[in-house]
This record gives sequence, C-alpha cells and structure tokens, in this order.
Amino acid sequence: MASNGAVSDSKGHKFNPHFTQTVINATGPKAKPRVRQLTASLIQHLHDFARENELTVGEWMTGLELLNEAGRMSDDRRNEGQLVCDVLGLESLVDEITYKLATSAEDEPTATAILGPFWRQDAPQRAMGDTIVTGFEDKGDKTWMHGTVTDFRTGKPVEGAVLDVWHTAPNGLYEQQDEGQPDMNLRGRFTTGKDGKYDFYCLRPVPYPIPFDGPAGKILQALDRHPYRPAHIHFILTAPGYKPIVTQIFDRNSKYIEDDAVFAVKDSLLVDFKPFQGNSKADFELPYDFKLATYEDAKKHSVAGTTEESASI
Repeated sequence: MASNGAVSDSKGHKFNPHFTQTVINATGPKAKPRVRQLTASLIQHLHDFARENELTVGEWMTGLELLNEAGRMSDDRRNEGQLVCDVLGLESLVDEITYKLATSAEDEPTATAILGPFWRQDAPQRAMGDTIVTGFEDKGDKTWMHGTVTDFRTGKPVEGAVLDVWHTAPNGLYEQQDEGQPDMNLRGRFTTGKDGKYDFYCLRPVPYPIPFDGPAGKILQALDRHPYRPAHIHFILTAPGYKPIVTQIFDRNSKYIEDDAVFAVKDSLLVDFKPFQGNSKADFELPYDFKLATYEDAKKHSVAGTTEESASI
C-alpha cells in the first residue's frame, strides 16, 4: 500500500509505469522527426505533471474548459489562447529560445518580444512621415519616431524593410477593442528606401490592462496577479533576405516595467521619449534604430530550434 492508502503494485508503482511509453510508442513511422520529438516530449511532461500532482478528473476538466473557452473567444480580432500563453510566460520563453543569438556574436540584432493577441493583417501602407493617429490628436502625447534599419553585422542600411507598427490609444484600447476608433487606427506599414531610414508620427503609449474577461483573466485572478502591461509600441520588421523581427519597445519611465503581466520587457528594448520643440506635429521625439540579421547570420549564431524546418511544422 502507498502511504496515502492508494494501491501500489508489487514493485511499489502507484501508477502503471509503462503507460506513458505506450502512448509515445503509438506514433507511426511516417511521422516527421521533429513532430516525433516534440510530441514525445510533450506527452512525457504532461503525464509526469499529472502523476506528480495526482491530477483529478475535476481539475483536468476545469483546465480543458479553460482551453475550450479561450478557443470560443478567439477570432481575427482577439487571440485568447495566445493571451493565456502570455500570462503564463510561455510566449516570452519561446521567443527567447527561438531568436536569441549566441553571446559570442560581435553585435546583436534588435531583440525580439512577443507578438501579443492584437496584431492585425494588412495594416494600411503609409508614406514616410505620415501619421498613424486618427481621432486622438488632442488626447495623447504626439510623438515623432524615426531611425534607420541596418544590417546588424555590416551596419549597412537595409532597403525595402517593412515596418508594421501598432499601439493602443490613450484610453488603453487597441482599435478592434474600441467601437469609437476608426478601423485600423494607430496602425501602419512603412517601407524603407535605399538609405534605410524611416519616420512617422504616433502617440506616446500608456500602460493598460490586458483583457481579463476570459480565461487569461481567470488565471491572473487565481494567481493573485495584476493584468497591467507597461507602455509599449509593437513592431514587425521584414526585409528580403533577412529574418523577420517581432518586437516591442518600452517607455523606460512607464509603470509596470519591472512587473509586466506577460513578462516581455527586455533591457535593450527600453527607450526614452525626448521632449521635442519646433514641430507642431510632435510633443516628443523617439529616435530608434533597428538591426536585422540575414537568414545566414541567424542560422550561424542562433541556438537550435530556429531553422525554417522546425518553424514550418
């Protein structure tokens, strides 16, 4: 007998010691190697978690319903499943594993950060110097952001780099959360010329709570955690021949820098909004240069797991 009264077999096993391996071995011979590797490890860790904590049917069903609810809430404007991963730190961890360069590199590309659940495809293409702001011109700190996109190794400007940018309004809401905002407000795509330079007008962002009316919020409440994110601006950078960068830049003086609800802040992504005079379009200036790595350099310096083969599965 086990100490808690549960029945053990003759060798002292409380649970079937062969069950997990039987499930892993059920994978067929035509499964791709990476699929086989990931699935076997997932099964092993899930089963070990269940045994270690003696998971009950009721607890398992609660977790399953949380995942089901996240799926029901998700659409092209909100990814609740991704938000659940964010509050558990999983997306930030996967981001670090996937994109971190070896410390032996002479320089490093711009650090990555999580995508988050509110990116939208096909943001409007805008000309350099345009604004992404509609309707909040007098309600937020107008900012002129500018810089250069360069090759992290050579320092040469990158032509044809597309900067996809988005951030919340002064009320802390992305446009798809707020019926009062125009469609695709505070979003835009900008393409660099031969000099690699970019510039546009936006707002100085504000801290905001992530949506907590769904499973992610239930997790935060159960763990006695706050839902707030520090002020930040999202970016996706793409360019021919270069590895895409998904990142965020954070206002150094923002509240919640030290305890971001989704654990995405990195020191190299902290920026300073500088008071700006002589330009009626902007109260602040934000200079920031982005550094991209070619696919070849990314493969050369990155840890395992960042190849196109694994990313495509």
